[in-house]
Amino acid sequence: MIHHAQFANPARTMLPKIGIIAGGGTLPLNIISECKRTKRPYFVIALKGNAAPETVIDTPHFWARLGAAGKTVAMLHEQGVIELVMVGSVTRPSLLQLCPDFWAIKFFARTGVGNKGDDGLLQALIKALESKEGFRIVGAHTILPSLLAHEGVYGDIKPSELEMRNIKIAWDAALELGRHDIGQAVITRSGTVIAEENARGTAAMIKDISPASGSLRSGVLVKISKPGQEKRADLPTIGPDTIAQAANAGLAGIAIEAGNSLILDKCETINAANAANLFIIGKSNGDG
Repeated sequence: MIHHAQFANPARTMLPKIGIIAGGGTLPLNIISECKRTKRPYFVIALKGNAAPETVIDTPHFWARLGAAGKTVAMLHEQGVIELVMVGSVTRPSLLQLCPDFWAIKFFARTGVGNKGDDGLLQALIKALESKEGFRIVGAHTILPSLLAHEGVYGDIKPSELEMRNIKIAWDAALELGRHDIGQAVITRSGTVIAEENARGTAAMIKDISPASGSLRSGVLVKISKPGQEKRADLPTIGPDTIAQAANAGLAGIAIEAGNSLILDKCETINAANAANLFIIGKSNGDG
C-alpha cells in the first residue's frame, strides 16, 4: 500500500526526486529528515524484515520484500524517481529464502553474483540499476557529508600505545578480510585477532566475543571499507548502538576509516563513548 504526504512542488527545487531504499537502523531516517529539511522530493522503498515501521511514518513509501525487485523498480519509475540511495542494514537471505521474481532471476543469471560477497552483489546491482533502468545511484555521504568520519580522536578518551598496536593488527586483518569480500570489521585484543565479521554483521561478531577479564577495558573494533569497495552503498558505519555493544564486550575503543566511514548521531555517539570510557579514532588507510 502506498502512503502519500504533502510536499513542496518539485519544480521549485533543483534537486531531482530521490528514491530511498531503506534497510534497518537510523540512517534511512537521517536521509529522510534531510530530504524534508531541503524540501527535496523523495519516495521510500521500505524493505520488509529490515526497515523499522517508524522509518516511514508521515512519509510516502511502499513496503517491498527483497526478492520483489521487478515490482520495486516499477514503483520507482511510476513515482518519477531519478536518483537512488541505498541505506540501512540488510540481512542477506539465501537465494531460496529470497524467492526472486523474474527481474531478480534475470539479474542473478546475467551477473552470476548469487554466491559472491555483499560488495560484489552491490556493484552488480548498481550497474544494472544504472545501465538497465536509467537510475543514477548516489551515496548517503553525498546527501549528508557531515556523517563522514574525519581523522583524529573523537571525544575525551585517547587510545594507548598498546591499543594503537592492536589497531594496526586489526586494520591489516580487515584489509585482508575485505579483499575476499567477506566483511569490514575485525576485533583485536592483546595483539591477537579474536573476531572477524561475516555475513551476520558487526553486532553479531561483537556479541560473540568474551568480555575482557578484570576491570580494565582492552581490545579494539576496527571498521574499514573493503579494497576497491563500491562507495555508494554499505560504507562502514558506527553509531550509539555500536558504542553500547563495544562497551558490553569490554572493548577499549573503536577505529574507523576517515573519509570512508559514517558516524550516525555523532553527538550522541561521542557522548556515549565518553560515558563508557571508550575511544573513537578516525584513521586514513595506510596510516602507521
